[in-house]
Amino acid sequence: MAEFQRPTLCCCRKALTVPSKSCEGGRNLAQCRLVDIASASNFHSFKLRHFHLDLRLNFAVKEMTGWQVLELVPIQPGAHTLVLDSHPSLLIHSIDCKVPGTTAAQDITLSLTYRVDPFTDYGSSLNISLPASVTRPHRAFQITVRYTTTDGPAIWWLDAELTCGQTRPLVFTQGHSVCNRSFFPCFDTPAVKSTYSATVRVPEGVTVLMSASRSAYSKQERVFQFSMEYPVPAYLVALVAGDLQHADIGPRSRVWAEPCILACAVSKLGGSVERWLNVAEDLFGPYVWGRYDIVFLPPSFPIVAMENPCLTFIISSILESREFLLIDVIHEIAHGWFGNAVTNATWEEMWLSEGLATYAQRRITTEAYGEAFTCLETVFRLDALHRQMRLLGDNNPVSKLQVKFEPGINPSSLMNLFTYEKGFCFVSYLSQLCGDVKSFDSFLRAYIEQFKFTSVVAQDLLDFFLGFFPELKESCVAQREGLEFERWLNDCGPPLCEPDLSAGGVLTGPVQSLCDLWACDPQDPEAIANFNLSSWSTFQTVLFLDRLLDRSPLSNQVMGQLSRCYSAQLDEMNAEVQIRWLQIVVRNSFYPDLPRVRGFLHKHGSLGYVGRTLSKIKEQIKKVE
Repeated sequence: MAEFQRPTLCCCRKALTVPSKSCEGGRNLAQCRLVDIASASNFHSFKLRHFHLDLRLNFAVKEMTGWQVLELVPIQPGAHTLVLDSHPSLLIHSIDCKVPGTTAAQDITLSLTYRVDPFTDYGSSLNISLPASVTRPHRAFQITVRYTTTDGPAIWWLDAELTCGQTRPLVFTQGHSVCNRSFFPCFDTPAVKSTYSATVRVPEGVTVLMSASRSAYSKQERVFQFSMEYPVPAYLVALVAGDLQHADIGPRSRVWAEPCILACAVSKLGGSVERWLNVAEDLFGPYVWGRYDIVFLPPSFPIVAMENPCLTFIISSILESREFLLIDVIHEIAHGWFGNAVTNATWEEMWLSEGLATYAQRRITTEAYGEAFTCLETVFRLDALHRQMRLLGDNNPVSKLQVKFEPGINPSSLMNLFTYEKGFCFVSYLSQLCGDVKSFDSFLRAYIEQFKFTSVVAQDLLDFFLGFFPELKESCVAQREGLEFERWLNDCGPPLCEPDLSAGGVLTGPVQSLCDLWACDPQDPEAIANFNLSSWSTFQTVLFLDRLLDRSPLSNQVMGQLSRCYSAQLDEMNAEVQIRWLQIVVRNSFYPDLPRVRGFLHKHGSLGYVGRTLSKIKEQIKKVE
């Protein structure tokens, strides 16, 4: 198919072909051929070798102050301006450049002129004028930016009362997708990767963690030093600082948390993490990041989990549900290969990270817990995908795997289930084409080895797939009618096909049977009583409740019967179960249980939980009006 066969020209004006990883200029292929409209930077003109952060954290005024040193190499001649992504919340104090001296002279430090221009509502551009002496191609130079962070979208300062222990304040950063430009000036695009290091100075009683290895620590001076030896994109640089303690849970893993929840976190994970890592390594090759630590953050953490290298960030609310905790940690482990080691080069193709990580997560759970469990979880997620599809409509462009962003659109606002589940279905289809899941495992190991520490586009993946399986290329599977690769990537709507999930029938069958009983008019109380939700897994229970929600509106009589059967029982279950019952309550205006909605909102501060509940409340208000 034409989209995957035509050559692409890089900055050197040479045709690029896989499996070469770089052009003659030493550029990453993805950097050479991409335009990232979410970045204001001129990342095509420079190679970022390394950067260092030196920051002092001030909890009293909620600021980070310090400097950043960037080591850059000009690639294109005539690049006299360096443009970095920044944010209005970053206060730039000064910018210096170290000019290499001659053999007889020392290096010279020059003060540089700069200006900050508006870009979008999620960032600005920092334009730095460079002296001619540092713009010669392929000669490294250093830029030092002194700055202070204020109230930017990447940095979350929590007062003590908003933490789990409510004794000390805490701060964390969240860079995905384009927020870290408010943490430090950068090439804020997943196409650019570099190593980094950091020095962080904090008050007494504060522990600092980063998405890197701790290289040194001075207890007397309260200085933490970190080093990331492998190249990562800007969005994977993360920091958390607060009253954090740790416990080892494996030879290369430890749990970090506030003291009040540490024991609970350890008991829920036990020795499972090392088991999951070992399964993943058997499937996809060595885990390259050294440590796999987990830090549990307060319910204010804006998402469920984040795959920061060496240190997964995860919301503490997830500890209520062992099954959701299991799935989310395994998903973040899978990102160690798919997303962190090999990254989508543009936010328009997030499925290259999330779809592949979801497939890898399910390969791990299949090996660790069996096919039936994996199929149950997949049915639950695909139900949610089709529910979102009904809300958005079949022709909504956000349902494409290759989403085309309009200028000014924040990539974070387009994160949706299609990225994960439609991407998973496409990867599953590729696996089916091989005829043998083990052969596809071998392909994925080779794919990681080929593109490790680089950023890729869909063409890279699919060309490598057809090269790995030449018999499939010869049979023209990319153009198979109705399942063309191009249609998978660029058609709106649901997946072109879904994997066979019949192996989960032993778990999904009882769920559907109970749903059907509640759909009968009149209900058969004796038959319904034969089903005991307390003996079900969390995924069975949430699948049952989701399917009840799909059948809404329900009569007030049915809602009363459901409440009498299950309401008190569901109150004792985890938040993922409770929120689904409360959505049914709100959707059907069942006033006797509405006080439970208020109680849930008071208990759970997560934007994930609260946002879903409030959206349903707003929908109900519109219906009433």
